[in-house]
Amino acid sequence: MKYLIGVDLGTSATKTVLFDESGNIITSATKEYPLYQEKNGWAEQDANDWWEAACFTIKEVILKSGINNHDIAGVGLSGQMHGLVMLDKNGNLLRKSIIWCDQRTAKECEEITKKVGKEKLIQITANPALTGFTASKILWVRNNEPLIYEKCAHILLPKDYIRYKLTGLYATEVSDASGMQLLDIKNRKWSDEVLKKLNIDKSMLATVYESPEITGCINSFASSLTGLAEGTPVVGGAGDNAAAAIGTGTVIDKKAFTTLGTSGVVFAHTSSLHIDSKGRVHTFCAAVPNEWHVMGVTQAAGLSLKWFRNNFYKDKSYKELDALAEKIPIGAERLLFLPYLMGERTPHLDPDCRAAFIGLSAMHTKEHMLRAVLEGVSYSQKDSLEVLKEMGIEINEMLACGGGGSSPLWRQMLSDIYNCPVKTSASTESAALGAAILAGVGTGLYSTVQEACSAIVKTKQTYQPIKENNLQYERFYKVYKDLYSSLKDSYQALKSL
Repeated sequence: MKYLIGVDLGTSATKTVLFDESGNIITSATKEYPLYQEKNGWAEQDANDWWEAACFTIKEVILKSGINNHDIAGVGLSGQMHGLVMLDKNGNLLRKSIIWCDQRTAKECEEITKKVGKEKLIQITANPALTGFTASKILWVRNNEPLIYEKCAHILLPKDYIRYKLTGLYATEVSDASGMQLLDIKNRKWSDEVLKKLNIDKSMLATVYESPEITGCINSFASSLTGLAEGTPVVGGAGDNAAAAIGTGTVIDKKAFTTLGTSGVVFAHTSSLHIDSKGRVHTFCAAVPNEWHVMGVTQAAGLSLKWFRNNFYKDKSYKELDALAEKIPIGAERLLFLPYLMGERTPHLDPDCRAAFIGLSAMHTKEHMLRAVLEGVSYSQKDSLEVLKEMGIEINEMLACGGGGSSPLWRQMLSDIYNCPVKTSASTESAALGAAILAGVGTGLYSTVQEACSAIVKTKQTYQPIKENNLQYERFYKVYKDLYSSLKDSYQALKSL
C-alpha cells in the first residue's frame, strides 16, 4: 500500500492529511499560527510559523499512523494564495509575508493599471489590478521599503516557501502563480511584457510547473525535521481553490462548485480559455494541465450569516437557525438582503457598497430577516453564475462546499435558485485531498488528474431543483439584481460623509 500526503497551508492554520492511495483519510494534524495587523487594513504572517506548522503536522501524521515513511509515494501542497514571501540571495526571509487579505496597495494597483493598461492587463493576466494580488504587494515594498527590496533575490508564494524548505528549490505551479498578476494566463508562463512594464526582474521569480509535476524531492534537512524519507517527491500542488477543485472532482467541463465559507466562491472548470473583459470574475490556470478555471468571488457569504447570528441569535447553533429559517416562506414575505458587509467583488467590483435589508416592515421578525440573509447570499452566488453563463461557460452539475455547504436548507436553496442539481462531497478535506491527488498523479499512481478523481472522489447527497421553488425565487432575484444599480450613488454619498 502506498500513501500520499496533502499539506494545506491556510490563513489560520496548516492542516496535513495522510491518505492511502485510494483517497481514504488515515490521520490528520493541525497547527495554528497568528495573524499580524500592525495597521488598519494590513494583514501579515511570519513564514517561519508556516514552516514550523508544516514540520509539526507532517511529523505528527507519520508518527500517529505508524506507517513506514518509505511507503509515502509523494507530497502535495495547497495553500492560501497571493501572499508575498521575500528572500535574500541566501534564502533568508527579509520580512513578514503580506498575505491575501491585506488592503494597503490601492495606490500600487493604480500604478499597475497606468503602466500596463487596464485592457492589456486583463488580456494578459485575465484580471484587473486588485489589492489582494501579489504584484501590487511587490510594488508596495519597492515604494515603501526600498532597502528590503534591494536585498530581495527570490519571491515566493506561501505554499512555495514550504516547498523551498522541503526541497531547497525555488518553484511554483500555474494555478497559484496565476494569482500573482505576473503570469501570462493563456501561455502559462511569466509575462515578459508585464514584468518589463513594472520593472520586476524575472530572475526573482520561481520556476513555473504544471500542478501534478514533480518540482523537487525532500532533502536531508527537511527529512530530519518532518520524518519524511529523503528523496520523497514533492509535486507542484495548487492554490487553495484550485486544490479544492481537484478534491471535489471539478476537473471536467460543465462541473462547478460553490463554496460558502467566510466569502463565497462559484468555481467552474473549463478546457478552453475564457476571460471576462469587464474583470468581474477571475480566470486562472487550473491544476489540470493545459486547462483553466473561472471563479466569481463574493466577499461576505458565510460571514453574513455569522454576523446575523452573533448579533441576533448568539445562543443558537447554525442547525437551529436552519430550522427557524425553514418555517419562513420563500421571499421572506417580500424582504430582501444585500450581503455587501465587506463591499463586493463579483459582479460589482465595488469596495464601497454596503449591506442592506430592503422591504423591511413592521410585520417582519428576526426569522424573516434570517431567511432573507440566506436567500440574499444565495442570490449573490447566482450573480457569479450568471456572469459565467454570459461568458459561455455551461454548468449542469454543482457541488456545495464550505461551512454553509453543510446546511441542508442552504443546499436545497442553491439547487432551487441555480435550477441545477447540487451535490456534496464525501470528503471534508477537499483542498488537502486535491493536493494529495496531484501527488498521486505526479508519482505515477494515476496517469491523469481526471483518472485519479474518477477513482478517488466520491459524492453523497444530491439535491434536485424544485420547479415551483425556482419560479418563486426567480421573481425575487429579478428585484434583487436591480437593487445595486439603484443604490450605487447612495453608497458613494455615504462614503463621502
